[in-house]
Formats: sequence, structure tokens, C-alpha cells
Amino acid sequence: MKQDIILAGVGGQGILSIATVLGEAALTGGLHIKQAEVHGMSQRGGDVQSNLRISSDPIASDLIPFGQVDMIMSLEPMEALRYVQELSTDGWIVTSSVPFVNISNYPAVEDLYRHLNAMPHAVMLDVEQIAKEAGAPSQAANMVLLGAAVPMLDISFNAIRDAVAKVFARKGEEVVAKNIAALEAGYRHSSGR
Repeated sequence: MKQDIILAGVGGQGILSIATVLGEAALTGGLHIKQAEVHGMSQRGGDVQSNLRISSDPIASDLIPFGQVDMIMSLEPMEALRYVQELSTDGWIVTSSVPFVNISNYPAVEDLYRHLNAMPHAVMLDVEQIAKEAGAPSQAANMVLLGAAVPMLDISFNAIRDAVAKVFARKGEEVVAKNIAALEAGYRHSSGR
């Protein structure tokens, strides 16, 4: 088993929380992980990107070779497209459909959607709306995205749900429950397509 993932978004969206949950699930399952992250000085609105490599065998480098990314998970559609050239031919994009317009020359949303919809393996969803419908706050939109990506991951839904519970446990039962509800809502949305 080997899976190379790029996590992308902007500061404050919870990309690094997704990496933490996936890392916890992988380690609990006896898998190896390597992670490299680049982020905009931890500022809200700065672009955030993380390479996450998961494998049943030891991993030599935390950087993913060009053209070998198995999945891009993005909480921002333009950020998903920023890394599309790094996807393998069978790679997946799982992204939020809601733009975070933080620059004056942000591309037209219709152009973003056209490019994403032209990809052979792409799931695009309004993660904030799905979180709200699940009774979770918009801060749990990252867990909706993770849930939507589960069918394309080599880690079980149950292992990821258990990792969410463990990672968020220090924040209390209510936070755990809302994040699990968001995860489940994203999983249902993606599984039902």
C-alpha cells in the first residue's frame, strides 16, 4: 500500500488538522508516514500545502515525486488547480467548491469549475454547507472534505473516524461529536455519487 496526497487550502481552513487525523489513522494502522508542509507563516488567508505520504513500507523522502500524486484534497478550488500538474494519471481531486477570494486577480469561478469538471477523477462539494446541514460549525468543513475523500483512500472509514475522536478528544465530547458528524456527512455525500 502506498498513497501520496497533497493537502491544500489557505491558512485557517484546517488543512493541517486533516494531515494530523490521517497521520493518526495511518500510525494506528501500523503504516509509515512522512509529511512535509509549507504554509504562509500561519496567517489566515496565506496558502497552505502539505505533502502526506502513507505506505506499508518505509518511506525515504517526505516529498512526492512530480506526477505521482494520488490525491489532491483541497479546501479551496484554485488551490486544487495549483497542484493538478502533479497528479498521477489515475489521481483524484477532492475539493471544496467555495472559493476563498483573497487576491485581486482571483480567476473567474466559472473558469475554475470548468477546469475541475474537466478532470477525469474529481469530486467537488460545498463543504461548509454540508457541515452546516450536519449540525456542525463551518470550522468542521475540513472533516467534511476528509469524509468525502475516504472512498479513494486506502484507510478505512472506521480508522479515520477513530482518529478524529482521538485527535479532537482534548477539546471535549461535543467537538468530537460535531467533527464526526461532519466526517460522516462528507462520506455519505461522496459514497452516494
